[in-house]
Amino acid sequence: MATRSQARQSVVELLYAYEVGNKDIIKSIDILLENKKIRNKQKEFAINIFNGVLENIDNIDKSIIENLSKRGIDDLGMVEKSILRLSIYEIMYQDLDKAIIINEAIELSKKMAYDTAPKFINALLDKINKIT
Repeated sequence: MATRSQARQSVVELLYAYEVGNKDIIKSIDILLENKKIRNKQKEFAINIFNGVLENIDNIDKSIIENLSKRGIDDLGMVEKSILRLSIYEIMYQDLDKAIIINEAIELSKKMAYDTAPKFINALLDKINKIT
């Protein structure tokens, strides 16, 4: 059985695909999650989060922009941006433990992003968490 961490990683991959222009990914989400053996509660969790991010992407991106110190949102790597969108959605719209959300984001960035990403993502999410 898949874990929430695996479901989150799949959501990051889906958000990345969507960001690079594959808008049809929405039609294939069930198949993609099934291929990764993400089923039942974890599948429902992943789909809800993916759809939630897309529904709230303007507010999520606004939060990212307002809390970046020197960069613009377009300066972020697409994987980092996808991890941030997922995590900020969970912080802002889900009733989940914020420390777990931030830790999951750090772990995802260690697996999927540049070496400097975990520290950057931790700092930005910590800042956003304190003001929400």
